[in-house]
Amino acid sequence: MRSRRVGISTFYRLMGDHGSAAAALEHLPEVARAAGVENYEVCPEAVIQNELNRVQAVGAVLICRGDKDYPQALLDLDDAPPLLWAIGTTDILNQPQIALVGARNASSLGGRMARALATGLGEAGFVITSGLARGVDTAAHMAALDTGTVAVLGGGVDVLYPAENARLAEDIASRGGVRLSEQPMGLQPQARHFPARNRIISGLAKAVVVVEAAAKSGSLITARTALDQGREVMAVPGHPFDARASGCNMLLRDGARLVRSAEDVIEALTPLVQPVPNPQHGQQAPTENTARSLAEVAQLHQQILDRLGPSPVGEDQLIRDLGAPSRAVSPALTDLELEGRISRQPGGLISRVG
Repeated sequence: MRSRRVGISTFYRLMGDHGSAAAALEHLPEVARAAGVENYEVCPEAVIQNELNRVQAVGAVLICRGDKDYPQALLDLDDAPPLLWAIGTTDILNQPQIALVGARNASSLGGRMARALATGLGEAGFVITSGLARGVDTAAHMAALDTGTVAVLGGGVDVLYPAENARLAEDIASRGGVRLSEQPMGLQPQARHFPARNRIISGLAKAVVVVEAAAKSGSLITARTALDQGREVMAVPGHPFDARASGCNMLLRDGARLVRSAEDVIEALTPLVQPVPNPQHGQQAPTENTARSLAEVAQLHQQILDRLGPSPVGEDQLIRDLGAPSRAVSPALTDLELEGRISRQPGGLISRVG
């Protein structure tokens, strides 16, 4: 992964073709020559050793795909990071997470909303995931320090950016949360790193909630990535004259679920999810609701598929046709979307795939 021109897809292809990292490294110059790159050299071992030395100094741990602490939610991503650096409590990476993202220049109301959502969702047992940026991210992380929060960084896991969040970053790692990054240790974040960071934020989460976002913003990129990954996208509405709310209002226009409180988020994820004791923080963590039998879930899935075809149908119309409560249908739609059996389209429309 640290060798020139090796991205995630190349990494997986090399490992699949050659079976081990050592064999992949041995064949890498040959692969590069076949791609027209002459005089190719793999990353020097000394560079890797320096990175490992830095890890020991800051107390980070390496999580490889296949390790028990590797986030299972990332496994259905085509570009799942093969390696992650973490500082903090890695156990929470496999607890149900909600991503809260939004404007760096958040308004006072936006900050209050982020804090209220993070507090309510944390008390309900969800881990709050965000990007440690200014504004909404900061408010969300701070409100979730006592219930669990994951900060996904655009640079190295040991690089505390922005500087004013250095104390917050330390608190996250020391109070039961975790800082996470796929980037090399010591790497200073750059603009080109953040889209890749954002796909991890959305990939970890059951849902992405956008609190405030401009029409062209990183939060909108995260929301679109979440849709591509089959995650639920929700948004807090804002005043039409406030540019910081234009992105949220666009998402709502295109079919995102409207959020007024933590209860709206929780309702969207029920009845398939309900709280059970969370040993890490003494709160509640969601798990599968055993009160509903698998047969009932399968029956509802089939009823939905029977009523859908290649021509898009409005979600509201589908719910009326089924005669079932929206709190039961919405999670079933999410399941079918994750399975690739239905497709969501702008305007709240749904069609069957295949």
